[in-house]
Amino acid sequence: MRAIVINGRLDLTEAEVPTPEPGAEQVRLRMAFGGICGSDLHYYNEGANGEYVVREPLVPGHEVSGTVDLDPSGELAPGTPVTVHPARFGTPEHGIEDRRHLWPGGSYLGSASTWPHTQGGMSEYLVVEKDMVRVLPGSLPLRRAALAEPLAVALHAIVVAGGVAGKRVLVSGSGPIGLLAAAAALAKGAAEVVATDVLTGPLERARALGVHGTVQVGVEEIPAAAFDVVLECSGVPAAISPALVGARRAGIVVQVGMVPNEARPVNLAPLVSKELQLRGTFRFDDEIDEAVAILDATPSIDQVITHTLPAGRALEAFAAAKDSERSGKVVVSLWGDDEE
Repeated sequence: MRAIVINGRLDLTEAEVPTPEPGAEQVRLRMAFGGICGSDLHYYNEGANGEYVVREPLVPGHEVSGTVDLDPSGELAPGTPVTVHPARFGTPEHGIEDRRHLWPGGSYLGSASTWPHTQGGMSEYLVVEKDMVRVLPGSLPLRRAALAEPLAVALHAIVVAGGVAGKRVLVSGSGPIGLLAAAAALAKGAAEVVATDVLTGPLERARALGVHGTVQVGVEEIPAAAFDVVLECSGVPAAISPALVGARRAGIVVQVGMVPNEARPVNLAPLVSKELQLRGTFRFDDEIDEAVAILDATPSIDQVITHTLPAGRALEAFAAAKDSERSGKVVVSLWGDDEE
C-alpha cells in the first residue's frame, strides 16, 4: 500500500509499505482524510517533536477519517464511515485512575515517542484496535470528521477549565487548535468568545466562525482582567504573559498549545496578584465522542479547513500548513477520487 513517510528533517516521501492485516479485536480501515497537526510539522521540518526524534521512517497522521475495510469479527460492515481515537492507553497509576490519557506507557498514532514508532494514518490502510474506532453519523462528511481529534483536544481543555457556559472566554492564538477551541467554546455556551493572533488571516477565520471579537496582538491591547477563562493555544511563550493579564481576578488560564521544553521568561506577577489558576492540558480522554456530535451538528466548522490537497501533493500540503497567515487546518485526501 502507499503511505506518506517522514524519514527525517525535510525528508518526506510517498512509499510502498506492507498492507497490514488485522488480528483479533482489530479492524482494518481504508483511510480517506488526514489532517496535518503541529506535531506532524515538527517531525517534518525539524526531524523531531521536542525530545521525540524520528529514528525510523514514520507515517504521520492522527487526525483521520475513513471507512471500514475489514472487520474479522463481522461486527462492522465494509464501508462504515469512521474516525479514530488515536490513543492506546498505558498502565493505570495511583492518583490518575480516571485520566487514562496521562497513564504511562501509552502510545499515539503518528508518534516517534515510542520504539518502534507508532505509525499514523496517512496511508491507504490502517489497522487499529476495535475500541479505537468511532462510527460516524451518516450525515457527517468524512473530510469534516478529520477534525474530531483536534476538536476533542479543545473540548478537553474546556473540561480542564471547569466549563465555559455563560463565561467570557479569551482564546489566545487563532491557528487550527485556537479556531477549534473558539468553536468549542461557542458550542459549549460561552457568553463571549474573543480570539487573538498576531496575523490578520487567522483573525478573519475566527470571525467567520462567529467569535464576538478579535484582537490583533501588537496592534491592539488585550483587555485587562476581562475574561473568566483564557485558553492559551498559541504555544508561544511570549503569549503567556498577555494571557495572564487578560484573565480576571481568580480567573482560570489553561495552557493548550505545546510550549518548548526549555526555560522561557514569563511574568507571573498577575498569577499572584489576581490569584489566578494556571492549568495544563494534554490531549484528551473520551471527548472525541462529543467532538463527533458537535461536528455533525455544526457544518460551519468546515471553515476551519482552508486547504484540501491530494496525497500526491503532500509536500505542498505541509508547506501550506506551515504558513499560518494563509492556512487554517490543512487536510490531505488519502488517494481518494480527487487525487491528481
